[in-house]
Amino acid sequence: SGFNSIGHMDTMPRGKHQIGHCKEGEEFIQNVFHVLFHIFTGKEKSNLSICWLQYEISKVVQCLQAKKKKKLKAQGRKSKKLAKNFLKAPDNRNNLSLWKLYAYLEWLLSNTDDARKVFDTALCTAGTGGLKSAHLCSLSLLYAQLEVELLESVEGAVTSRAVHILTKLTENGPYVPYSGQVLPVNVLKARKTYEHALQDCLSKTLVSKEDEVSDADQLVNLVGCYALFQYLTVGIDAAVLIYTQTSEKLEASVPEKCEKTGQNSGIQNFPSALEAVTLLHTNLLRFHMKISVYPLNPLREALMEALKRYPSNQSLWRSYIHIQRKSHSASKARRFFDSVTRSTNSLEPWLFAIQAEQMRKKLTEKVQRGDVGEIHCTIPETGLTNRIVALFEHAVQSENGTHCPLLWRMYLNFMV
Repeated sequence: SGFNSIGHMDTMPRGKHQIGHCKEGEEFIQNVFHVLFHIFTGKEKSNLSICWLQYEISKVVQCLQAKKKKKLKAQGRKSKKLAKNFLKAPDNRNNLSLWKLYAYLEWLLSNTDDARKVFDTALCTAGTGGLKSAHLCSLSLLYAQLEVELLESVEGAVTSRAVHILTKLTENGPYVPYSGQVLPVNVLKARKTYEHALQDCLSKTLVSKEDEVSDADQLVNLVGCYALFQYLTVGIDAAVLIYTQTSEKLEASVPEKCEKTGQNSGIQNFPSALEAVTLLHTNLLRFHMKISVYPLNPLREALMEALKRYPSNQSLWRSYIHIQRKSHSASKARRFFDSVTRSTNSLEPWLFAIQAEQMRKKLTEKVQRGDVGEIHCTIPETGLTNRIVALFEHAVQSENGTHCPLLWRMYLNFMV
């Protein structure tokens, strides 16, 4: 969410404790938010509220990852209180972005029924913008994605709550909460509506030059909703088809746009839309592999293709490392990391290459040590150690690496 906490280093395990937000950094950030909150007004104040709530949610996620139940309870109470105070403000009552974050917070805290009530309330008060409203699309997409994650399999998903949400979005009428059934005729109508809306949105986005940021966001949300709808009602191949077709159209439009206008206006937003669509695509494939049998290759190919284009996208790298951990041959991944680091100045490929090797080293040592506890193995794994040191050396010699405190800290930590 764009927050880099002070003194907060995820990659540094300190004994059993994972270093979280340090006290001074946390106080500083809270002070900044409080001071700015009384200075800003109107739109800026709403945007600050959204940033503040995103920051609180990032702390909740951290507690969930560290499995700290007591801390999670306390953090949850604090974050909910803040969210409710924001929504009480007259300016924010109809702010769908804030409603969305509040519902997501409830969901993260495992209050699924409360989260559904918040989502339903937000959708009921949002009016009837349908697919033309970017905020409504974004809200419905998150709601549907969270519901899909609760499914054990895709069979019978046509009557699920997620399909109801995505179908209601196309009807342009007031939202009606889920009552346990979705009519087949409504599903057919919704599919046609999505198809036409996507064609319209693509032609409009690729031609207009006025408000490109909101157009790009709207396109991403629409593609996400349509692909998820197809996934639940037809299958994974239908969803993947939408992502690949959209990506092809966006790719084709970027160079043309720049040649015509003679400026970089299109460059900023279309790649960002393309990147977001790619992320949705890979996340859906990962989810599908989790709940059913599906080959790994389509996901690996999609990730490698995307990472060549967006070498600094951390979510894509995380997914790539996650799937590579399952394969016993490291050479393919190493060659790929090598080719990406040669072709870009981004530091992320170096950091993730190091992380991947460190994970491999940890795994090797775990296997060699067996159940004897912290006794160092008789045959030390020097090959991996040397490789990691070489990666660090190369990384700190790169232009960006020289000035990256995190990289130097990781190097020192490893040498110790």
